[in-house]
Amino acid sequence: MCGITGFLNIDGAPARADLAQAMTDAIAHRGPDGEGLHVKGAVALGHRRLAVIDTTDAGRQPMATFNGRFVLTYNGELFNYLELRRELESLGCRFHSRSDTEVVLQALSVWGIGSVKRFNGMFAFALYDHAKQRLYLCRDRYGVKPIYYCQTARAFLFGSEIKALIAHPAMTVHIEPAVLLQYFTFQNVFTDDTLFRGVKLLPHGCWADVGADGIFKIHRYWDYDFSRSQSSTDTRAYEDELHRLFEQAVHRQLMSDVPVGAYLSGGMDSGAITAVAARSLPHLISITGGFDMSSSSGLEMGADERPRAERLSYLFQSEHYEVVLKAGDLRRVLPTLTWHLEDLRMGQSYPNFYVAKLASKFAKVMLAGTGGDEMFGGYPWRYYRYPPVSSADDFIDNYFRSWQRMLPAELSTRFFRSDVWTDMKDISARDILHSVFPKDFSAPQSAEEAVNLSLYFECKTFLHGLLVVEDRLSMAHGLETRVPFLDNDLVDFAQTVPVAMKLRDIGSVIWVDENALGPKEEKTNDGKILLRNMLKRFLPEDYTTGVKQGFSGPDGSWFRGDSVDYIRQTVLQPDAPLYEFLDHKTVSELVDQHLHGKQNRRLLIWSLLSFNTWCADFLHGMADAHVSGAQRNVA
Repeated sequence: MCGITGFLNIDGAPARADLAQAMTDAIAHRGPDGEGLHVKGAVALGHRRLAVIDTTDAGRQPMATFNGRFVLTYNGELFNYLELRRELESLGCRFHSRSDTEVVLQALSVWGIGSVKRFNGMFAFALYDHAKQRLYLCRDRYGVKPIYYCQTARAFLFGSEIKALIAHPAMTVHIEPAVLLQYFTFQNVFTDDTLFRGVKLLPHGCWADVGADGIFKIHRYWDYDFSRSQSSTDTRAYEDELHRLFEQAVHRQLMSDVPVGAYLSGGMDSGAITAVAARSLPHLISITGGFDMSSSSGLEMGADERPRAERLSYLFQSEHYEVVLKAGDLRRVLPTLTWHLEDLRMGQSYPNFYVAKLASKFAKVMLAGTGGDEMFGGYPWRYYRYPPVSSADDFIDNYFRSWQRMLPAELSTRFFRSDVWTDMKDISARDILHSVFPKDFSAPQSAEEAVNLSLYFECKTFLHGLLVVEDRLSMAHGLETRVPFLDNDLVDFAQTVPVAMKLRDIGSVIWVDENALGPKEEKTNDGKILLRNMLKRFLPEDYTTGVKQGFSGPDGSWFRGDSVDYIRQTVLQPDAPLYEFLDHKTVSELVDQHLHGKQNRRLLIWSLLSFNTWCADFLHGMADAHVSGAQRNVA
């Protein structure tokens, strides 16, 4: 796992090595084990290395083919690289390293860019073809690894993180109003855009190319398709196949020349991964994050899952470590965290940042349970069972109402400053949500069809957001996170599982307020049925029958208690940076509703704090006043 960056001068000017070096230095935290540059003609490629497979100098990047035609800068892991290597060797290819990077390079040079369809892994890469003077970018099926790009009048820039692009003088920082509207409506970004105007995120499952003429084209090579779900009732056969594919996925992702560990919450997904990994790694490291609950109340009292994780650690005999977070830890880490996140999306993430920091002291690779919920129906309260609708528009209208996580549409005109609203008043958040669904989809004719559309939407938005954030949290500490539930074979199988094997009672799910913490399934007793039944082969029954509990601290209580002064001193101050864009009176009213216990606004308060820090760091250039570069790299 690494950091990649570079640029192509579309005006034909010779690339400057000093600019490539500055862009590469900006993401040094992603690769503490080495660096490399390739500068030739109008192109420059940079690389920071986190050595995991073949840690020798033979795996250094950027890596070129023997004839020098193709040069690759690559970030990722290819879990089927040994099979592909054997096939390439049978075709006469010679290798001088044991790295998966060289397999990717040879596959692309022999089979062309279409070979990415055969890659089972997580990756983002840039390949330059000197013969055709063409740059190719590519991202894995699910978007585990990011790649951002920006096209200016003279140069095309790309990088694993936006801060690499900012290091190039052609890049100037301005905010994108359309994304601001998305963020405060969905607490996520559903398009390819970012808060940085002109900077886009290459979509998952896509490759793109740009030549000397500056024409940039995106090509999709893979997408989710839950419409292939079957109607079989042979539950045992599905359980057996899921068992086989799950173990295969975990074993595939144990490949490493450096220490591997596992994140271990009190839930069944990470618990099952730990159970399988511990069989092969007798000294498996496991890491858990917990919370000081002394000032918590209500549903949030169940946020600390350390006792459940400790029990699993005992059963699987892992070498177990924990970090315990308090209310003040948010204030302490937010400047550093926001600098690393850059691309704001999703909810509370600072606990994961601290957990990754601890994990990096013991391992270079960590296994995580991300993807199990999205593949097997883990959020039943979101799969709304609408009454029959007459059109796709009716379905979208209902769906849009349910996904306004923070800011109802009717509040938008008051929430943003009037001059900012003028720039976004013609932007429809509802249309943005609509654009996520397949272009040719029609109104669902059954609850099963509605669920499959919901699963598609979740994977394209919620799961993708989790993956983008997780990349930043782990790579901030030079740590690689792997996600076995997103193994190609396992995902292909999950998309064919009948809805009735994922959800027990698809007609009775009720709406749940996601601002409220605590068990989400206790009123539905539903979700991930097939996965739960299969995982009984690995875990105690009370883990596979328990209610859903996400990894989120008791911030609802902290924001009204221990952290209330912090909130008043930041997002409620009239001169706070966020009020260049938001209306102080409206924001204050919404936050006061939380502080006085009238409404739970924990999601909104987290996003206000994050956006305020983002403005200070990236618009006002105050990042260096908050935290030094050295602190950023190790915090």
